[in-house]
Amino acid sequence: MIRSELLQALARENPELRIEDVERAVDTFFDEVAESLAEGGRVELRGFGAFSTRQREARKGRNPRTGDTVSVPEKRVPYFKPGKEMRARLNVG
Repeated sequence: MIRSELLQALARENPELRIEDVERAVDTFFDEVAESLAEGGRVELRGFGAFSTRQREARKGRNPRTGDTVSVPEKRVPYFKPGKEMRARLNVG
């Protein structure tokens, strides 16, 4: 699902809301999640999962085009851990 499909689904399920209000709510949600992660926080949505960040250590990498060794600095990367209900929904059958 892409962002526009999410907006359409929310607008369909909430016909009393204007599309601008739906879009503002979705933007606010994503902005708040991103801001919390940028500050080193964690976002947990019960039944869905938890967003957090993980630290990746600096390492030596290889440029695939030239084969040269390059230094890759340490960095934080986003991480998602699905909740129990999400895993159950994915593994039905």
